[in-house]
Amino acid sequence: MDRFNAMRVFTRIVELGGFAKAADSLQLPRASVTVLIKQLEAHLGVQLLQRTTRQVSPTLDGAAYYQRCVQLLSDLEETEAVFSASRQSPRGTLSIDMPSGIGRLIVIPALPTFTARYPQIELEIGLNDRPVDLIREGVDCVLRGGAALDESLVARPLAMMDQLTLASPAYLERMGVPASLDDLAHHHMVEYRSSASGKRFGLEFEVDGELRPVNLAKR
Repeated sequence: MDRFNAMRVFTRIVELGGFAKAADSLQLPRASVTVLIKQLEAHLGVQLLQRTTRQVSPTLDGAAYYQRCVQLLSDLEETEAVFSASRQSPRGTLSIDMPSGIGRLIVIPALPTFTARYPQIELEIGLNDRPVDLIREGVDCVLRGGAALDESLVARPLAMMDQLTLASPAYLERMGVPASLDDLAHHHMVEYRSSASGKRFGLEFEVDGELRPVNLAKR
């Protein structure tokens, strides 16, 4: 038995003075209304309604129960309304950490649009590449590239970012311009190394729709 639904049915019967009127008002089968009240009375162990040929009225226990039901249902509707409004207009402080490049080039330029849409959210943005302990440092979420390092966290892919492999004219004049990926084996590169795992992140190229990693030897 859905007790909150039974309460709604019971209060509507008391307010309208009949099972049929309550059933029509709630768009429920009349038999369902009768069954719900019987189940509710059996659950409580008291008679809630006094039935006569002309009308239905609450008993003394029913009148007391009605007052409590009205308050409970009112509190429930108010609570649901508060959270419904919160979903439509979120508010509060949101702490985010992200690499400085993503923040400077992508997120910060989009802040005017975000704040116009969600004026009641206060953002706290940290810009760095170091590993962040979300719980210990009180950070709500982070933006990072690559796979999630902590499997206990919930991660969602947001986008695929294209990267460019560049060289200065002086370097190319000294080392030559590579004509293929195999030629890169004789070149030098500046790569990213994770301070958390020690993993080196080499180059990735898309060849015929597939990613091909290229890791140059240490020098």
